[in-house]
Amino acid sequence: MRRFGVIALAALVAGVGCQKKSEGPSAAPAAQPAANPQAEAGSVVIAHVTSLTGDTATFGEGSNNGVKLAIDEANAAGGVKGHKITLQVYDTAGKPEETATAATRAITEAKATLIIGELGSSRTLALAPIADTNKIPAISPASTNPKITKDGDKTRPYMFRVCFIDPFQGTVMAKFARQNLKVGRAAIVRDVGNDYSVGLADYFAKTFKELGGEIVVDVSYKGGDQDFKAQLTKVKFAKPDFVYIPGYYTDVALLGRQARELGLKAQLGGGDGWDSSKLYEIAQGALDGGFFTNHYSADNPSPVVQGFAKKYEAAYHSKPDAFAALGYDAAKLAVDAMNRATDLTPTAIRDAIEKTSGMQGVTGTIRLDADHNPVKSAVIIGIEKNAPKYVTTVEP
Repeated sequence: MRRFGVIALAALVAGVGCQKKSEGPSAAPAAQPAANPQAEAGSVVIAHVTSLTGDTATFGEGSNNGVKLAIDEANAAGGVKGHKITLQVYDTAGKPEETATAATRAITEAKATLIIGELGSSRTLALAPIADTNKIPAISPASTNPKITKDGDKTRPYMFRVCFIDPFQGTVMAKFARQNLKVGRAAIVRDVGNDYSVGLADYFAKTFKELGGEIVVDVSYKGGDQDFKAQLTKVKFAKPDFVYIPGYYTDVALLGRQARELGLKAQLGGGDGWDSSKLYEIAQGALDGGFFTNHYSADNPSPVVQGFAKKYEAAYHSKPDAFAALGYDAAKLAVDAMNRATDLTPTAIRDAIEKTSGMQGVTGTIRLDADHNPVKSAVIIGIEKNAPKYVTTVEP
């Protein structure tokens, strides 16, 4: 996915409106570009740029709930350095161009001191250069592509994340397939228009082959496609034991159903893009016996996880998914850094984020490495009776 430069931004800001929601995911979408956000006098503005509509709306809804929960807790405890936090929320509709516009508006109109977002890697790649150019720190809750925090060989100075990255996630699933499931022949079905899917597929394939496995076929599709039978027929003909589908839940569920309709009996696997209640609603049991990597499991008995789940369910009357936990952790990291910073300027906050070491999050203890990526564990989730089930935790 192409990244947006400064020239493209000028056109975007002039010509494209981006929805803003100040009351979280339950607010109705704005039909027209929103008026300039109004922050409370003396408050610190954090902008959340996320997908509240579009193909990954459940990701954005969970993340936004988690962010809001963390900000509400911070404000109840006195805010940061005596200042209340104002949260401004922008809907990207799951599109890179809307993400770029939202990030620009958050900086120029809302005067945001920090941005949380986006979730999808292709969208965050549109946001990252804007954060760097304007020297505004940004924390992605869930974008796992390595390029989010790296521009070539250079670490992006203002871009951070609280999720693990694809080289680790792809390696975890490849090892699980080879060592735990004893798989020898694997197929890959990747979304060629999605940086997340392409990167994860590449890392899975590399590790799987290094461990002595064989990739028997590697086919592609474009996100939003409805008919995958041609690709799946090639997969079936190659006779794999395992099919790796590192896509988003809407496509994965349909792929699973059509695979079973064609009589493909191989186990299916994927990444954190599977994590949505809609996956099971659409798949209708077609993914049973499959596995995917994730950032956390609400079934983890850890007091930190269970405490978060209890607060979340009380506030939103639903079980928190990984994106809710990651949104919460991203906001907690932002608040923690603001409290540690020498002052509340973006540069001072950036410096404090970079020094984060040992912050306890819901998805693990967060210690940022030199490339602004957390060193943390992953979990394997299995699917049984059309429902997720915690399998194991894999340490880095």
